[in-house]
Amino acid sequence: MVSKLEPSDAEKELAFAEAGDYITDVVKENLKLIRHTKGFSLDKLANRCGVSRAMLSQIEQGKSVPTISVLWKIANGLSVPFSELLKEKNQDGIHVLKAENSKVLYSNSKVFASRALFPFLGNRKTEFYELVLKPGGHEVAEPHKTGTTENIVVVTGKLRLRVGEKVVELDPRDSVFFKADISHEYSNPTDGETLMYLVMDYTDEVG
Repeated sequence: MVSKLEPSDAEKELAFAEAGDYITDVVKENLKLIRHTKGFSLDKLANRCGVSRAMLSQIEQGKSVPTISVLWKIANGLSVPFSELLKEKNQDGIHVLKAENSKVLYSNSKVFASRALFPFLGNRKTEFYELVLKPGGHEVAEPHKTGTTENIVVVTGKLRLRVGEKVVELDPRDSVFFKADISHEYSNPTDGETLMYLVMDYTDEVG
């Protein structure tokens, strides 16, 4: 039996760069379209979302790969679901999402990765993600739009979740459902990776 070798660091960096290029191209087009449709100038959007005008301009020009937190801020500033910034052109029929073609977003520190497990087509109120938190990793999530909920199930590792002032710890096969319209944080207190699946639901209309 031939064992599957883990990709080298160089291969991982190349895959990240290629995914980053693809994400950059998709986001820049959607951001420009949504911003113009809503009649927001770069200055107005910067004030609404807390992302600098210079950063917004770089993203729209395809000169910067946005992180998870930056995209969340922009989505909140535009009052649209997160997936609107990553939406692809509509296609009919069945949608197969090959792992090698996945859209993967990273935190600034690269300790937190989010992979979309759904096609970014049409309007949707539910999104499905695979989350990976590296050993000792910590990610702070800003409050999402009012009515947004998250349902997380831990596959491997351990998750320490803080929602507001409450802290819960989850082991493999444990799940948690919570309102995500308040500040929340994900932490991995172990020396191994934590793998989770997240279903996010925008209960209230956004827009």
